[in-house]
Amino acid sequence: MSQQISRREFLRGLGASVIAGTGIPLARASGTADLASADPLRLVFYTDVHAREEWDTPEALAMAADAINAQGADIIIGGGDLITDGFQSSAASVASRWDTYMSFHNALRGEVHTAIGNHDLVAAIPEDGSAPAEDPRAEYRKRLGVDRTYYAFDTHGYHFMILDSIQVLGGRHKYQGLVDAQQLAWIREDLAAVPAERPIVVALHIPLVTGLYQMTEGATEAAPAGRVVVNNRDVIQLFENHNLQLVLQGHLHVSEMLHWGSTRFITGGALSGRWWRGPWHGTDAGFAVVTLSDGQIGWEYVTYGWKARRPRNA
Repeated sequence: MSQQISRREFLRGLGASVIAGTGIPLARASGTADLASADPLRLVFYTDVHAREEWDTPEALAMAADAINAQGADIIIGGGDLITDGFQSSAASVASRWDTYMSFHNALRGEVHTAIGNHDLVAAIPEDGSAPAEDPRAEYRKRLGVDRTYYAFDTHGYHFMILDSIQVLGGRHKYQGLVDAQQLAWIREDLAAVPAERPIVVALHIPLVTGLYQMTEGATEAAPAGRVVVNNRDVIQLFENHNLQLVLQGHLHVSEMLHWGSTRFITGGALSGRWWRGPWHGTDAGFAVVTLSDGQIGWEYVTYGWKARRPRNA
């Protein structure tokens, strides 16, 4: 499935457009759109790894690493859920999953940055009766070697912001998508030093916007609070006087691109597909490849050939 989208077409009063992996098996989905000029940049965005040892997933991740490295990306961004079920598990019980993920992470060639996902919070609400972790993000920070779960950096003329979109709630819903007040203040402060014309790329786990629920459940269906950032407008409005060109998001395991104003929102599928069971809403195990060059964005979803080995009843 492919679509070539000109700037004129985007701005022809359409408001928003969507290309979503819903119901149609695909190997690649792609699109292009005009952007302000900056240095050429090729990036890979992978997300929802759900690393574990069962069902030959380490073999799958070795294949994925080879496929990502073959893209020759300038930068690699991970979109969270690097391991599976950390949120409700003790640190000891998911240590081997972190080991599996880090083997994949360390096999990637080049500069790699990752956002934190809900599964990456360890022992937030343990289900084995053990005490919750004092800081569920501590293991993530230790494994990834970062001081905190949101930060910014510059490369190839672009300003990148990695955000933390998880709020632990407890109770029936356990968590929701939220960029908290402290982080909103940090975004505001960071942007104060970014020239208005500099192109910005944001990466986070839970999406700011998605068309998944309208495409799969009906036009009036709202996304649940655990599937989107509930204060998305608070986040997006901070970029009102800046050049936010691209938002990379995960969590939903579908390949999707939306356009609003001058910003493209790409939901990056999942390295694990349907949690290692095959395709999910037509999106198979894979990753997004984005090229930013000469005022245009190119995007495609690339599968890496993994055939699911997870038993039907597992």
